Amino acid sequence: MRDLWTREEMILVLNLYLKMPFGKMDAKNPDVIHMAKIIGRTPNAVALRLVNFASFDPILKKRGISGMSHGGKKCEEYWNEFINDREKLLFESEKILALKEGTTIEKKYEAVIKDIPQGLTGETKIRHVKTRVNQNIFRQIVLANYDCKCALTGIDLPELLVASHIIPWSENEKERLNPENGICLSSLYDKAFDIGLISFSNDRKVLLSTKLKSNIEKEYYSAYFAPIEGKKLIEPMKYNINTKFLEWHRDYIFKR
Repeated sequence: MRDLWTREEMILVLNLYLKMPFGKMDAKNPDVIHMAKIIGRTPNAVALRLVNFASFDPILKKRGISGMSHGGKKCEEYWNEFINDREKLLFESEKILALKEGTTIEKKYEAVIKDIPQGLTGETKIRHVKTRVNQNIFRQIVLANYDCKCALTGIDLPELLVASHIIPWSENEKERLNPENGICLSSLYDKAFDIGLISFSNDRKVLLSTKLKSNIEKEYYSAYFAPIEGKKLIEPMKYNINTKFLEWHRDYIFKR
C-alpha cells in the first residue's frame, strides 16, 4: 500500500496543474513524467491528481469542463488554500520544486531577481524575491494558456511575449495571480494595452483608442494597428478572460 500523499507532493502537483492545459494532463506528458520522478510517484498517479484538481477548478466548471472528483477530497483542501492565498502557496511550491531539482529558488530564478537592490536582507529581501518569482510563474501560466502564442498575432517567440495583466499588478492584490486576469501579447501590443491605447470588448475584440486613431495617416498605424481593429483574441486553452476585468480596463485605463 502506497504512503499517503504529503503536503509537498500535493502542492507540487497543484503547481504543475496551474501551468498545464487541461487536455494535456495524461501520464505520457513529459512534464507529468518529470514530476512523477521528482516526487517518487508513478506518472499515472500524478495524472490522476491533476484531473482531481481540475474537478475543483471553478474556471473550468464555468466552461462546462469537469475533472474527476472521486478520491480527490484532499485536492479540494489544497485548492481552497491556494485560492485564499495564491501568492503564498505558489511561492512555497516553487521553493520545494527548486530543492527537489537540486538547486535553490534564488539560483533557479537568478535571471528574474538579479536587479533586486543590493543590501536587502531578511523579510524585505524575501518579499522582493517572492514577488519576482510569482510574477514569473504568472507568466508561465498565462503563456501556457495561449499555447505560447500572442493572442492577437500568433507570434510564438517567448522572448517577444508578455503576460499582460488586465488589472495591473499594483491595483488589485487579490487578482494579481488570477489567470483570468492575464492575456498573452507580444511586446508592442502589451505596451499599447498597458497604457490604454488599445483595449478589448467583452467578446474579446480589439478596440482602438481615439488617441491612437488620431494617427491614422501614419505608416505605423496602417502597418500595426489598422489590421487588428475589431480582431478577436484567440480562444484560451484553459482559463477564460474575466469580463469584469475587461470592463475595469475600459473604465480606468483605456483612452477612449
